[in-house]
Amino acid sequence: MGYVNLDVSATRRFCEDIFKKRGFSEQESVDFVDVLLTADLYGIESHGVQRLIRYHLAIEEGNLVYGVKPEIIFKTPISAVIDAPKSIGQVMGKMGMNMAIDMAREHGAGMVCVKNSNHFGIAGYYAAMAAAADMVGICMTSTEAIGIPTHGKKAMLGTNPIAVSMPAEPVNFWYDVATTIITRGKLEVYRKKELPVPKGWVADENGKDCDDADRVIRNIIAKAGGGIFPLGGGQEDSGSHKGYGLGIIVEMFTSIFAGGTTSPHVKHSGNADTSFTLWAIDYGIFGNKKEIKDRMSAFLQELRESPKADGHDRIYIHGEKEAESAAEKMKNGIPVNEKTLKEMKEIGGQFGVRFEEYFSL
Repeated sequence: MGYVNLDVSATRRFCEDIFKKRGFSEQESVDFVDVLLTADLYGIESHGVQRLIRYHLAIEEGNLVYGVKPEIIFKTPISAVIDAPKSIGQVMGKMGMNMAIDMAREHGAGMVCVKNSNHFGIAGYYAAMAAAADMVGICMTSTEAIGIPTHGKKAMLGTNPIAVSMPAEPVNFWYDVATTIITRGKLEVYRKKELPVPKGWVADENGKDCDDADRVIRNIIAKAGGGIFPLGGGQEDSGSHKGYGLGIIVEMFTSIFAGGTTSPHVKHSGNADTSFTLWAIDYGIFGNKKEIKDRMSAFLQELRESPKADGHDRIYIHGEKEAESAAEKMKNGIPVNEKTLKEMKEIGGQFGVRFEEYFSL
């Protein structure tokens, strides 16, 4: 399947105009699209504009609405729980992290849980917000049941990602991973490309290894069994129990603490009943901030300079590939596959946002 590079600024305007035509406010549209495009810039195709179709369908189904007035249902000086039914996940993610950052400025740490919201894009976007404020950022989210427990054959946990970011030189440490081998978004990309899924990643409805992305996605939606293996695969001797346990930990910090819907009971692909948590920690509560940041930077540099395995000339620190990808794509554009391009044109056309008025291909 072919790819076309789309100019970043034009893609931003195009997507923002679609959301504004649908009734979203200027700020809601800006927040929504910035998270999407950050994923594309970082090279995370699974969570970029290829997800436009997901949000479009959620809006059509009435599970994603604009103008939601969130309610703080529990609060302490360093924590809060927000109920935001059917809200825009990206808007609530930014709001929650900004609240956490404000708490951390005053009290050293802030932790905010949001429930009944929607898929919010890459968790690392919100962790990076805290790092930009010279803090440590942590973000986790539950999702629909898509991950299979070790020794199981039915999806019971979400992809349940963990993201952590901390200021460092020359590039901030930025870690964002699912606790399953891959995300649903990457399965969607395999389906669009009509490629077989690598062995040991996903299981069919009988819990057996499977390479058919469409079959697995249909089973996940229908809750018919099967799904994605946890980090470590399907067996304990390969570390399956580690990814499985991390998935439970994320569930604890999100849906359990927030009083939200746990992954096995999430409906509508995680639209309208997703829970997430956003933490900001002022690492100055542990001592001199400059000294701490310098220690982190020195440690990361030591990792970079450590001996390389045969055939490799570089050791990457989490966040470096993303920073380099963003610089390259700002110059050369975002690669978008043909099926996503078709979806963008169709969605825009429904609302009078003509693709040809933004792009010259």
